[in-house]
Amino acid sequence: MSKKAAVIKGDGVGPELVDNMLRVMEAAGTNVEFIMCEAGAEWWQQHGGDSLIPEETWDILGSTDAGFKGPTTTPGGPGSPKSVAVSIRQKFNLYANVRPIKSFPNTQKPLGDVDFVCVREGTEGFYFAKEIRLTDDVLISIRKITRPACRNVARYAFEEAVRRGWNGVVAIHKSNILKETDGTFLEEVKKAGENYPVEVEEYHIDNIAQQLIKNPQIFNRKVLLSTNLFMDILSEECSALVGSIGLIYSANIGDNYALFEPAHGSAPKYAGLDKVNPVATVLAGAWLLDYLGEHENSKAIFDATENVIAEGKYLTYDLGGNARSSEMVDAIISKIA
Repeated sequence: MSKKAAVIKGDGVGPELVDNMLRVMEAAGTNVEFIMCEAGAEWWQQHGGDSLIPEETWDILGSTDAGFKGPTTTPGGPGSPKSVAVSIRQKFNLYANVRPIKSFPNTQKPLGDVDFVCVREGTEGFYFAKEIRLTDDVLISIRKITRPACRNVARYAFEEAVRRGWNGVVAIHKSNILKETDGTFLEEVKKAGENYPVEVEEYHIDNIAQQLIKNPQIFNRKVLLSTNLFMDILSEECSALVGSIGLIYSANIGDNYALFEPAHGSAPKYAGLDKVNPVATVLAGAWLLDYLGEHENSKAIFDATENVIAEGKYLTYDLGGNARSSEMVDAIISKIA
């Protein structure tokens, strides 16, 4: 029986990128059944409500083996709904947001070759979304940190290091200031580390932000681990090390479900222009296939994509080329064939 994956095309450039990704999946010969569903700011603007995700989509997500989400827009301002990704992470306890940061051949490498993985706790922290207006001049935001969430994401980080044959997990925190919350996070990382043949390193968040620019290679073949907001910011910084966030694919992984997505935003100003780098979306799709057991199809897509980038004939503007998004995808498909 074939596996099923829910697909949210998203907002802005999301639909065109996801359509291109699905073309690549088909070319690879996948047996996964993709079930389309709605979510995002564009849907919410038409239908309203307190969520960017309709009930029908929750039903589909709950009945499939994994999910895929194209870039979605999150509306700002008090009272607006939380993001699609945060909602799904919290609903399905997808505690590990994972972003591989690896240089591709024939691309801009501002500070040299890098190869590490960012792991971010995905369900709590400041994304717990409890903000309180005490007076017109005084507002507070509550950061939620729990031992179980810290334990889960720490375990994932160490297992990821072991899977890759790496020997380092870098715990990123600010426990000298956030003594209770980051102190607890650090305690749980150290406890988890006792169960794995992996070295634990510690960095304060401000120091590692500097070190990633000064000497990023010291983190190669290591897993960088932090709480939700800290790693959200750091992983965006890390995307610059490979030359374009259009190359960064990601996954949100829990015990029983996973949601795959490109790391970049919906870029509404580029919608319909067939311009945006498709690599992050395509490789997020390839990772979904691997998660669902189609390891050969996944590898074929990764290899084809890397070959197209290395060849340099069909690259989008952010990679120094002038190819359309669909032309780069056509080239990837030709390599698979």
